[in-house]
Amino acid sequence: MTAIERLETMIHEHGYNDFKWFDPHKVVVAQWVRMKCEYGCPSYGHNASCPPNTPSVEACQRFFAEYSTGIVLHFQKVAPEKPDRRAWSARTNVKLAKLERDIFLAGYPKAFLLFMDSCEICSECAPERKACKEPKLSRPSPEGMAMDVFSTVRALGYPIEVLTDPVDTMNRYAFLLIE
Repeated sequence: MTAIERLETMIHEHGYNDFKWFDPHKVVVAQWVRMKCEYGCPSYGHNASCPPNTPSVEACQRFFAEYSTGIVLHFQKVAPEKPDRRAWSARTNVKLAKLERDIFLAGYPKAFLLFMDSCEICSECAPERKACKEPKLSRPSPEGMAMDVFSTVRALGYPIEVLTDPVDTMNRYAFLLIE
Protein backbone atom coordinates (compact mmCIF):
# COMPACT_ATOMS: atom_id res chain seq x y z
CA MET A 1 0.00 0.00 0.00
CA THR A 2 1.35 3.43 -0.96
CA ALA A 3 1.59 6.35 1.46
CA ILE A 4 -1.34 8.05 -0.28
CA GLU A 5 -3.45 4.90 0.00
CA ARG A 6 -2.64 4.61 3.72
CA LEU A 7 -3.62 8.24 4.28
CA GLU A 8 -6.83 7.82 2.31
CA THR A 9 -7.67 4.73 4.36
CA MET A 10 -7.20 6.77 7.55
CA ILE A 11 -9.39 9.55 6.21
CA HIS A 12 -12.14 7.07 5.32
CA GLU A 13 -11.81 5.40 8.74
CA HIS A 14 -12.57 8.78 10.29
CA GLY A 15 -15.76 8.92 8.23
CA TYR A 16 -14.70 11.38 5.54
CA ASN A 17 -15.43 10.53 1.93
CA ASP A 18 -15.72 13.93 0.25
CA PHE A 19 -12.14 15.13 -0.04
CA LYS A 20 -9.54 15.96 -2.66
CA TRP A 21 -5.76 16.21 -2.69
CA PHE A 22 -4.41 19.65 -3.50
CA ASP A 23 -1.13 21.50 -3.88
CA PRO A 24 -0.74 24.02 -1.02
CA HIS A 25 1.37 26.21 -3.33
CA LYS A 26 -1.88 26.92 -5.19
CA VAL A 27 -3.72 28.19 -2.13
CA VAL A 28 -4.87 31.74 -2.79
CA VAL A 29 -3.76 33.98 0.09
CA ALA A 30 -5.04 37.54 -0.01
CA GLN A 31 -5.00 40.70 2.06
CA TRP A 32 -8.71 41.28 1.40
CA VAL A 33 -9.52 38.11 3.37
CA ARG A 34 -7.78 39.52 6.43
CA MET A 35 -9.61 42.81 5.98
CA LYS A 36 -12.94 40.92 5.93
CA CYS A 37 -11.92 39.29 9.23
CA GLU A 38 -10.98 42.61 10.78
CA TYR A 39 -13.94 44.55 9.46
CA GLY A 40 -16.98 42.33 9.54
CA CYS A 41 -16.33 39.17 11.53
CA PRO A 42 -17.59 39.04 15.13
CA SER A 43 -14.76 36.64 16.07
CA TYR A 44 -12.06 39.21 15.30
CA GLY A 45 -10.25 39.96 18.55
CA HIS A 46 -12.55 37.65 20.50
CA ASN A 47 -11.27 34.24 19.45
CA ALA A 48 -7.85 32.84 20.38
CA SER A 49 -7.43 31.20 16.97
CA CYS A 50 -8.68 34.08 14.81
CA PRO A 51 -7.00 37.33 13.79
CA PRO A 52 -5.30 39.24 15.28
CA ASN A 53 -4.05 36.06 16.99
CA THR A 54 -2.94 34.53 13.68
CA PRO A 55 0.17 35.24 11.61
CA SER A 56 0.43 38.14 9.19
CA VAL A 57 -0.79 37.65 5.63
CA GLU A 58 2.85 37.39 4.47
CA ALA A 59 3.63 34.76 7.13
CA CYS A 60 0.52 32.80 6.07
CA GLN A 61 1.79 32.78 2.48
CA ARG A 62 5.17 31.47 3.67
CA PHE A 63 3.42 28.83 5.80
CA PHE A 64 1.54 27.34 2.83
CA ALA A 65 4.75 27.38 0.78
CA GLU A 66 6.35 24.96 3.27
CA TYR A 67 3.97 22.17 2.25
CA SER A 68 3.72 20.13 -0.93
CA THR A 69 0.64 18.06 -0.11
CA GLY A 70 -2.75 18.76 1.34
CA ILE A 71 -6.27 17.46 1.59
CA VAL A 72 -9.38 19.58 1.40
CA LEU A 73 -12.42 18.08 3.10
CA HIS A 74 -15.87 19.20 1.96
CA PHE A 75 -18.86 19.47 4.32
CA GLN A 76 -22.44 20.33 3.46
CA LYS A 77 -25.07 21.26 6.01
CA VAL A 78 -28.36 23.04 6.36
CA ALA A 79 -28.58 24.66 9.78
CA PRO A 80 -30.81 27.73 9.81
CA GLU A 81 -30.34 28.40 13.52
CA LYS A 82 -27.04 29.92 14.68
CA PRO A 83 -26.75 27.66 17.80
CA ASP A 84 -27.15 24.59 15.55
CA ARG A 85 -24.42 25.83 13.18
CA ARG A 86 -22.10 26.51 16.10
CA ALA A 87 -22.69 23.07 17.68
CA TRP A 88 -22.13 21.37 14.32
CA SER A 89 -18.90 23.32 13.79
CA ALA A 90 -17.64 22.42 17.27
CA ARG A 91 -18.38 18.68 16.83
CA THR A 92 -16.87 18.62 13.35
CA ASN A 93 -13.74 20.52 14.40
CA VAL A 94 -13.08 18.18 17.35
CA LYS A 95 -13.43 15.20 15.01
CA LEU A 96 -11.10 16.83 12.47
CA ALA A 97 -8.49 17.42 15.18
CA LYS A 98 -8.52 13.67 15.86
CA LEU A 99 -7.79 13.03 12.17
CA GLU A 100 -4.88 15.48 12.27
CA ARG A 101 -3.52 13.72 15.37
CA ASP A 102 -3.75 10.26 13.79
CA ILE A 103 -1.95 11.46 10.66
CA PHE A 104 0.74 13.05 12.83
CA LEU A 105 1.17 9.75 14.71
CA ALA A 106 1.37 7.90 11.38
CA GLY A 107 4.69 9.62 10.73
CA TYR A 108 3.73 13.05 9.40
CA PRO A 109 5.11 15.51 11.98
CA LYS A 110 4.14 18.60 9.95
CA ALA A 111 0.43 17.62 9.75
CA PHE A 112 -1.55 20.79 10.40
CA LEU A 113 -5.27 21.33 10.17
CA LEU A 114 -7.26 24.42 9.32
CA PHE A 115 -10.77 24.05 10.76
CA MET A 116 -13.80 24.44 8.53
CA ASP A 117 -15.01 27.38 10.61
CA SER A 118 -13.96 29.38 13.64
CA CYS A 119 -12.73 27.05 16.36
CA GLU A 120 -16.02 26.97 18.32
CA ILE A 121 -14.70 24.14 20.55
CA CYS A 122 -15.35 26.00 23.81
CA SER A 123 -18.69 27.60 24.61
CA GLU A 124 -16.82 30.83 25.31
CA CYS A 125 -13.54 31.56 23.58
CA ALA A 126 -10.61 33.37 25.14
CA PRO A 127 -9.72 36.57 23.27
CA GLU A 128 -5.97 35.84 23.37
CA ARG A 129 -4.02 32.75 22.39
CA LYS A 130 -2.18 32.58 25.73
CA ALA A 131 -5.55 32.24 27.54
CA CYS A 132 -6.94 29.50 25.27
CA LYS A 133 -8.49 26.64 27.28
CA GLU A 134 -7.69 24.07 24.57
CA PRO A 135 -4.35 25.18 23.05
CA LYS A 136 -3.46 21.67 21.81
CA LEU A 137 -6.81 21.28 20.10
CA SER A 138 -7.53 24.76 18.78
CA ARG A 139 -6.72 25.58 15.15
CA PRO A 140 -7.35 28.58 12.90
CA SER A 141 -9.87 28.62 10.11
CA PRO A 142 -8.64 28.91 6.51
CA GLU A 143 -9.90 32.51 6.47
CA GLY A 144 -8.00 33.18 9.68
CA MET A 145 -4.87 32.19 7.72
CA ALA A 146 -5.82 34.70 4.98
CA MET A 147 -6.92 31.97 2.55
CA ASP A 148 -9.35 32.99 -0.17
CA VAL A 149 -11.45 29.85 0.25
CA PHE A 150 -13.75 30.80 -2.63
CA SER A 151 -10.95 30.92 -5.22
CA THR A 152 -9.06 28.00 -3.72
CA VAL A 153 -11.95 25.51 -3.69
CA ARG A 154 -13.43 26.65 -6.99
CA ALA A 155 -10.07 25.87 -8.63
CA LEU A 156 -10.50 22.33 -7.26
CA GLY A 157 -14.00 22.02 -8.73
CA TYR A 158 -15.89 22.36 -5.46
CA PRO A 159 -19.06 24.44 -5.06
CA ILE A 160 -19.17 27.57 -2.94
CA GLU A 161 -21.43 30.61 -3.01
CA VAL A 162 -22.25 33.54 -0.80
CA LEU A 163 -25.33 32.50 1.16
CA THR A 164 -28.16 34.98 1.50
CA ASP A 165 -30.63 32.82 3.43
CA PRO A 166 -29.91 30.72 6.55
CA VAL A 167 -31.90 27.82 5.05
CA ASP A 168 -29.44 27.53 2.15
CA THR A 169 -27.06 24.60 2.14
CA MET A 170 -23.64 25.58 3.47
CA ASN A 171 -20.50 24.31 1.74
CA ARG A 172 -17.69 24.39 4.27
CA TYR A 173 -14.09 23.31 3.83
CA ALA A 174 -11.33 22.16 6.14
CA PHE A 175 -7.73 21.90 4.95
CA LEU A 176 -5.24 19.36 6.24
CA LEU A 177 -1.64 20.07 5.26
CA ILE A 178 0.62 17.03 5.22
CA GLU A 179 4.32 16.66 4.68
